[in-house]
Amino acid sequence: MKKWGLLLSAVLLVCFMAGAGFCEETKTVVDVFGRSVEIPAQVKSIVCLGSGAPRMAAYLDVVDLLVGVEDHDKSGVNFLRDYSFPYVDQLKDLPAVGTGGGSGSNNGYPEQIIGVMPDVILAGFSAEAADELSAQTGIPVVSVRYLSRNFVDASFYQAMRVFAETVNAQQRCDQVLAYIDACKEDLDARTRDIPDSEKSRVYAGAVTFSGRHGFCGTYAHFGPLMGVNALNVADEAADMNYYETDLEKIAMWDPDLIFLDPGNMDLVRSEYETNTAFFRTLRAVEDGQLFTMPSFNNCGTNVAYALMDSYYAGIVLYPAQFADLDMKTKGGEILTALLGMDFYDEMEQAGLYFGTITLEEP
Repeated sequence: MKKWGLLLSAVLLVCFMAGAGFCEETKTVVDVFGRSVEIPAQVKSIVCLGSGAPRMAAYLDVVDLLVGVEDHDKSGVNFLRDYSFPYVDQLKDLPAVGTGGGSGSNNGYPEQIIGVMPDVILAGFSAEAADELSAQTGIPVVSVRYLSRNFVDASFYQAMRVFAETVNAQQRCDQVLAYIDACKEDLDARTRDIPDSEKSRVYAGAVTFSGRHGFCGTYAHFGPLMGVNALNVADEAADMNYYETDLEKIAMWDPDLIFLDPGNMDLVRSEYETNTAFFRTLRAVEDGQLFTMPSFNNCGTNVAYALMDSYYAGIVLYPAQFADLDMKTKGGEILTALLGMDFYDEMEQAGLYFGTITLEEP
């Protein structure tokens, strides 16, 4: 009888431990830096921190798993982050667990994270920052950091697949990446056979990188222009990505057409007021060939906006090849495919619009 009592006690202890999670099944995920991270086989709660991580939760439709958010997602809608508007009501009332930002450093709040006890932390952090936060919290940290370079490059695909494996969202991941691939192939197919001799020479200015920039802020290998095989004059700096050029160089390039970030037009217009004579020497200014190119970078690449920018560049640069498209319809399709909602009108009303632009105050 005593023997049976001991056996029953052991069974009850095992059941208790299993119920408490001590015997929970686990799996190992290899993150973007090659770190092997042991996590629960069925992840039921997450925290997303740093560059790109909250955005990927939105693309993968797993925002409902979040138990905490960064400070900058608690202050209402910020259209500079494409996931903000569709998910603002779900995010704003969650506890704050980090500052937010795209530096790759550890910007989490360890005590607050421990307080909400997620199964896993998904972070756009460096490997060192991920190790540091894991040591501070005792919670596994999977890095999903990706680069904001070129046109939705391989690092984004890798990060999405790591995120999807972590939260068991592989099917949705495949759908999203297949849609992005289809857009990229469509853009390329429409433009790849156009000879350079028939293309306009283009400059993208007032771009946003590590903050706002005026007219001389530009990109070599600018993703939306790469997507439509455009002739970007800034590609002359082959070893650069984003950089500050100078007015003399822009005058030498004298592009046929200029795209500017509408969110930085206050900076450009201030420059125009103090140096009007220079701007009027540019043929694109004199010919009225100035167009908007809303920023697609904010704590990582807003892939929805990058795709929309590339389609708009195609519509402007190659009207015959894109005659079947309009931005409102295509933009709404992209937003719905990646974020489950068409908020094109709200985006435009917030200042992220596609159209012509002037240097004089409207």
